[in-house]
Amino acid sequence: MAKHQSVLLKESIDALNIKEDGVYIDGTFGRGGHSSAVLQKLGPKGRLLAIDKDTSAVEWAKEQFAQDQRFSIHHASFAQIKSIAAAENLLGKVDGILLDLGVSSPQLDEAERGFSFIKDGPLDMRMDVTNPLSAAAFVNSASVEDMCTVFKTYGEERFALRIARAIEKARTQKPISRTLELAEIVKAANPKWEKHKHPATRVFQAIRIHINAELEDLKKFLQDSLDILSVGGRLSIISFHSLEDRIVKVFMRNEAQGERVPVDIPLQESDRNIRLKRIGKAIKPSMEEVKTNVRARSAVLRSGEKLK
Repeated sequence: MAKHQSVLLKESIDALNIKEDGVYIDGTFGRGGHSSAVLQKLGPKGRLLAIDKDTSAVEWAKEQFAQDQRFSIHHASFAQIKSIAAAENLLGKVDGILLDLGVSSPQLDEAERGFSFIKDGPLDMRMDVTNPLSAAAFVNSASVEDMCTVFKTYGEERFALRIARAIEKARTQKPISRTLELAEIVKAANPKWEKHKHPATRVFQAIRIHINAELEDLKKFLQDSLDILSVGGRLSIISFHSLEDRIVKVFMRNEAQGERVPVDIPLQESDRNIRLKRIGKAIKPSMEEVKTNVRARSAVLRSGEKLK
């Protein structure tokens, strides 16, 4: 198994502008690369809360950081961050929140997790194994129309209908239960492969996003994030595909522009409820990082600071 490498590690941590005695939340613990970097910058009075949907990540965190009193972890989605912060009496008191929206290396590399279209394993893809909806349950029960919508919406797959029909036909013979089985069905139904991209890439991405409610969770998180941060608190968010990045970009742009009003209404900037200042431009990995970690190639970091 490849060692997990945190993407844009220095850049995302720098964007948090960490204070030694600050309170921070890592909303996507994964295998703790970003959390470890935050803890290295915190003093003895600092505090880090971590969140992860994946029970194996939570168990790993409890083993690795058991002796660090500054650290705690919650098994939850980052969409639940507001209720977690409220329970910890931290609403409006958090100095920085980090999200790394990528799938962690252990999830991708362990065939048994069912995320890979290259390694054979059970067709699962659940980040939270307590979630009743697995990838297999979806492809074996969803209508052609629903599959087509998911593949188009979350995978931007041009041949969504053709692939959905092929899946429906295949499952009438026997239930689809393995990752390579699904990958082969998609491969055979996809008439035009993209250069340097497996023909099942978009469909696997779409199914994963759908069953894990990734975009809905992100929208809910962003909606609540500014209520959790203190004034001057920072958001540092790493996205890995255009759908996520667009949501983050639009949120930060809208909060930085404030309420839109007709141009002929004389309002001062202070009246427009501008709650966020964008920090610099979007940052992408260097060529050197991509060379050492190919999974970094599509990453984009966006950062902002709460103004009021």
